[in-house]
Amino acid sequence: MHILVCIKQVPGTTNVQIDPEKGTLKREGVEAIINPFDEYAIEEAVRLKEKVGGKVTVITMGPPQAESALRQAISVGCDEAILVGDRAFAGADTWATSYAISTAIKTIGDFGVIFCGKQATDGDTAQVGPSVAEMLNIPHVAYVRKIEEVGENSIKVQRMMEDGYDLIEAPVPCLLTVVKEINTPRIPSLKGKMAAKKAVIKQLNAQAINADIKQTGLAGSPTQVKKIFTPPQRKGGQMFEGEAQDIAVQLVQKLKENRLI
Repeated sequence: MHILVCIKQVPGTTNVQIDPEKGTLKREGVEAIINPFDEYAIEEAVRLKEKVGGKVTVITMGPPQAESALRQAISVGCDEAILVGDRAFAGADTWATSYAISTAIKTIGDFGVIFCGKQATDGDTAQVGPSVAEMLNIPHVAYVRKIEEVGENSIKVQRMMEDGYDLIEAPVPCLLTVVKEINTPRIPSLKGKMAAKKAVIKQLNAQAINADIKQTGLAGSPTQVKKIFTPPQRKGGQMFEGEAQDIAVQLVQKLKENRLI
């Protein structure tokens, strides 16, 4: 089986800045890491390969420096890596990102299961995985916490819910977004690090994947940030003292004064 993993390189810090004109993250000079949720997707893809055979190809869309994330994925068991990069992709929202990645996957051809992390820590939208599946016209299951069975043409998984889980069987090919409860990512071995260092990263630009430039990057993004501002600092609250009954009376009176009740 040919297994794909879609990953993203994100800022390795919460101290990020926004370009006020473009409404996009300023990534220059900021440490970049593999999106933490994607590490679980990588691990599960490698485990599936070890179980059913085949190979794992890891793919990301980003600038040249995203190559380091791909090499890290190879160091823990992925076999091949593809960097989808082009200046035309810069500033893409979730829709334009999904378009570029799905178009790249179509050029890859035959594949079985696609793994994604449930969401990226720099956006927290959880939209790209399902959107890629929709654009590829294949089934998808979100919030997968365990793979129960893998058949020749189907896969059975547990989808995490608030009060337990759903047991879902999906045909293959399909796309799964996984949660951190699914596994514990392995640490790169010396052999893996050597393989990652020697690996040849395949580069695909907009022309190579036959992408419609009008649907890529900032220009092709249907959602755009119009304004960014820092919320005003919250003022200190009011403390009520005394017995519980007295505090309740004071609270009700205050709410009435502010016409909240």
